Amino acid sequence: MTKNVLVLGAGLVAGPLVRYLMDQPDFRVKVASRTLSKAERLVGDHPRGEAQQLDVNDEAALEALIRQADLAVSLLPYVYHPLVARLCVKHGKNMVTTSYVKDAMRALDGAAKEAGVILLNEIGVDPGIDHMTAMRVIHRVQEGGGEITSFSSYCGGLPAPEANTNPFGYKFSWSPKGVLLAGKNAARFLKDGQVINIPGEELFDHYWTVPIEIEGKVIDFEGYPNRDSLPYMETYGITSARTMFRGTLRNVGWCATMKKIAELGLLDETERDDIAGLTFAQFTAKLINSTGDLRRDLAAYLQIDPDSRVMSNLEWLGLLSDDPLPLQKGAPIDILTARMLEKMRYAPGERDMLILRHEFIAEYPDRTEKIVSTMIDFGIPYGDTSMSRTVGLPAAIGARLILEGVINLTGVQIPVVPEIYEPVLQELERLGITFTESKEVL
Repeated sequence: MTKNVLVLGAGLVAGPLVRYLMDQPDFRVKVASRTLSKAERLVGDHPRGEAQQLDVNDEAALEALIRQADLAVSLLPYVYHPLVARLCVKHGKNMVTTSYVKDAMRALDGAAKEAGVILLNEIGVDPGIDHMTAMRVIHRVQEGGGEITSFSSYCGGLPAPEANTNPFGYKFSWSPKGVLLAGKNAARFLKDGQVINIPGEELFDHYWTVPIEIEGKVIDFEGYPNRDSLPYMETYGITSARTMFRGTLRNVGWCATMKKIAELGLLDETERDDIAGLTFAQFTAKLINSTGDLRRDLAAYLQIDPDSRVMSNLEWLGLLSDDPLPLQKGAPIDILTARMLEKMRYAPGERDMLILRHEFIAEYPDRTEKIVSTMIDFGIPYGDTSMSRTVGLPAAIGARLILEGVINLTGVQIPVVPEIYEPVLQELERLGITFTESKEVL
């Protein structure tokens, strides 16, 4: 019997998801997007695909599409997920998203259970694959009579080593503004039994070296905290752990540069209407009230050496240039986003890379083990990015398993239970997204 899947959104990660679902012989896939051409490009001439224009703010049109579907995958901005979820519950339809569960989604748990539907969230890469691979190890340790006393996890979407060709060590494979906004988040984690709180403005002061072997060569990365790690102790069932840390990986130099970009005010979200006709140099001068030698004034304002690597990075970005601003009005973060997107794109054929690394300390009655589980996945030259595969495929697989009855749960769920993570990880491995694991007795 044919199942109808509605995919809402046609952005950067939608391609692998849509193609995977269209390749299922019993599925019909409708991709609805504000920009019809994007949806049409994803569907192509596939006989089981259909593109449709949709303004998601038109609730009646959205509801009509959901009513016709058996399952909706929301790849919309996260603020729309509760609306989609509410309409899915109303019409008895299942839903999948890759985004974090927020309070408005959590509040629908009871209604979803009553309606007999699943609202499966956090099934991308981070969150998603990180949860699933962590839980596979944690459950194995617990079933073997052990206890996880320390958990540290790092995730980074980066250029592959040969594509790491700009001073920032970064290129955009997903929402640039999302990357930059994450740099304002406060962070909290547990280290050796002590809770560490880091205010958002100090985030980039707290980083350290994380060496990882990539294609036979050990590369040093910068690791820094990612939001609040503490709730995951309960989520993962390791409430007695003395260390609980989730972090982000970037290439060396990122944190020091982003710290100064934040100090300069370029992450500010307040819209300005005094920038029309300005060059980058004039805008930078305005930010720091410079009326003299801009390079010298900027170095003094940021308290850095004029010949430092950070200063060189800011110059490479063009903050001292006579290039016109990309916007006539807008917030500093929007100007920065536009500039970075222009300067930090992947060239045709370049590969991106997704690194996910978990480190566990497992204590058993007779021994202590260190377990390291690592995924290094590369994009396909001239094909799908690793980011789009690792975000889109878990969601697509989750949707298929729900419609086939393999995942038979209701309510608001994330993939931390074996009924979800075992079949999803198995299928990801078949598709070439795999983890390697090492173990040593301490």
